[in-house]
Amino acid sequence: MDNILDKKWAYRELGQTGIGLSPLGLGSWQFSRGKGAAIGVWGMLNQTKVNEIVLNSLAGGINWFDTAEAYGMGQSEESLAEALKQAGIRPGECFIATKWQPTMRSASSLKTLLPIREGFLSPYKVDLYQVHFPGLFASIDAQMDNMAALYKEGRIRAIGVSNFNASQMRIAQKRLNKHGLSLASNQVKYNLLDRQIETNGVLETARELGISLIAYSPLAMGVLSGKYQRNPEYLEMVPFIRRKTIRRALEKSMPVIAKLSEISASYNADIAQVALAWVIYGQGDTVFALAGASTPVQARENLKALDIKLTAAEIAELNSVSGS
Repeated sequence: MDNILDKKWAYRELGQTGIGLSPLGLGSWQFSRGKGAAIGVWGMLNQTKVNEIVLNSLAGGINWFDTAEAYGMGQSEESLAEALKQAGIRPGECFIATKWQPTMRSASSLKTLLPIREGFLSPYKVDLYQVHFPGLFASIDAQMDNMAALYKEGRIRAIGVSNFNASQMRIAQKRLNKHGLSLASNQVKYNLLDRQIETNGVLETARELGISLIAYSPLAMGVLSGKYQRNPEYLEMVPFIRRKTIRRALEKSMPVIAKLSEISASYNADIAQVALAWVIYGQGDTVFALAGASTPVQARENLKALDIKLTAAEIAELNSVSGS
């Protein structure tokens, strides 16, 4: 779905799937209704506000949404589905990614638990099914075998992983290749304050194998918006686990915030928008970003990053002050 009249950016292919997605997607961990993995990280968002956040994202050209079983044990999926219904989106008109939780589960549960994900997301189907993290109980080979079976049955459109290192990506890709398939994506943490994927082989491997990377926490839980530096009192309003993470990142962020502020002035943009633009354009078409939003205004503001095409010099300056 694309309602933008003068969109200056293009959809890009997810891995080697032939599926075109907006460089920016909407993450929905914050839609967990304060349950599951959201405890201590996100507060409660009422459904009316979720509806507005999703509607604003759709109106800005966003065509995909990411959620997970762990996000409130289905609460985020259910909330997202309700918002899409309220927006008048029919099944197939947007792309939905969710994740299987591997903790103490066999790989065969990928198949048996998919109907539960579909139940929470009803009437929408799972397009990208992801392994949330490698896990210890099921081998990667077994996970990919079950993913391949779901794909061949027409139950999912793409296969993804999350938090996999370079070696694990290669194992997953090699196994899928035996089924005539390819890994579409690896969802990893990536932002101006955490650039490990550039040095640990993940980015290099993704490029070599034709796998897309999906960056979560592209604004470092809001640190790269500059709001906590400008108004330290805001930190006391943040749930306790996220508050600890933000506090650790604040000192490291100061030179980065200064450079973002300088560059943003020339684009008449906010600091956060430039930080997001660095993620989605700084590595060519390899990296997508998931930006969360807790208010409809945030959803609208995030979209402006899509139109900020940083120069090579500006990207180099940001790379320099952020440590690489």
